[in-house]
Amino acid sequence: MISAFEPNQKPTKIGLVGTGFMARGIAHVIDRSPYELSRMLTRRPLKSVTGIPQDPIITQQIAELIEHSDLIVVCCGDPVHVTDVVDQAIEAGLPIVTMDSEFHVTTGSWFVDKGLVTEAEGDQPGCLAALRRDAISMGFEPLIYGNVKGFLNLYPSKSDMQYWSSKQGLSIEQTTSFTDGTKVQIEQAFVANAFDADIYLQGMLGPQTDNVEEGSQLLADAANQRNEKSGKFRALSDYTLTPNFPGIFITAKHLDYCRPYLNYFKMGDGPYYTLTKSFHLCHLEVMKTIRAVIERGDVLMNNSSQPRISVATIAKRDLPRNHFIKHGIGSFDVRGETIEIADAADHVPIGLLMNGRLKHSVDKGQRISMDDIELPDTLAKTIWKKIAKRAVKRAASLKPADKAV
Repeated sequence: MISAFEPNQKPTKIGLVGTGFMARGIAHVIDRSPYELSRMLTRRPLKSVTGIPQDPIITQQIAELIEHSDLIVVCCGDPVHVTDVVDQAIEAGLPIVTMDSEFHVTTGSWFVDKGLVTEAEGDQPGCLAALRRDAISMGFEPLIYGNVKGFLNLYPSKSDMQYWSSKQGLSIEQTTSFTDGTKVQIEQAFVANAFDADIYLQGMLGPQTDNVEEGSQLLADAANQRNEKSGKFRALSDYTLTPNFPGIFITAKHLDYCRPYLNYFKMGDGPYYTLTKSFHLCHLEVMKTIRAVIERGDVLMNNSSQPRISVATIAKRDLPRNHFIKHGIGSFDVRGETIEIADAADHVPIGLLMNGRLKHSVDKGQRISMDDIELPDTLAKTIWKKIAKRAVKRAASLKPADKAV
């Protein structure tokens, strides 16, 4: 725990990893807090970084970031790079607060038992974690952890993505990963691992509905049928395609005595009740978690030390031998789909795909395996292999009745 409020004590120094659109928003929030924004780590040319508060020093050196920080906030989206930063920060004993699902589902599990690493409120997974905490405190038993997407196009054109990225002020990679579903797949894989939930099938269900309540009931029915077949109660992590609702939801059960009360509270007749949060304000909400870490050492959510779900790399089009893929997330070559690690231990996690070259051609729709592509030797790659091996071993040790149906 870090104390930032003892008399005559200097304010907690916060180092920020990232200088993109959302990271700059976080910088402004920290700058207006009781804490000190000490350093911002970037890989951009230093003079190109604009739109941030005047005080922090921009650096390209991880060691400098760590030396001048009491806590690190990560908002980057490049799991390979973030793995290196987190590894060194944990070694230095610094707590880590992230808005970075990409990191968590790729290598984040490796660090769960090595230091304080937590996702923050703000993005959908952190908001689901906060809603879950509230739901459980009221006696609800979550059945569906739901994300909401307003639009999905598995194969967006480059011209469309250039238009929307310019309009929204985001990078073309971010815009593409949002549009082709990779981002929601990453987020819900993270949620599944954090709360020991299942996915119904590879890529999840993602029903298209007019409103969240309708979608939540469809997913609840699917989860209930699955649980009846398996004889176990397991929540599902999934999403709906629902326009005009930029939020998250949890569908849950409650004890029978509460049904007339919940009906009175306009929650419906049951047996499933949908709790919603109709917004997620990203950079504005991150401070809630930063404060909780500084004052109490709280962990909101992490990917667990024993993840079962990953996000596999799927070819968007026929790709030839020797084709070079600079990055997986936000690519026009590939997209991501949730998958059980034990079912495809040789898959390439989309967050790990950086600067890869195909050994042979792959077909559109094909899942890319480690044997299909050459990837640079990185710390992230080494860690992922250990995580995957551990997941397969754990799955093999479970009795058939304990495995997901």
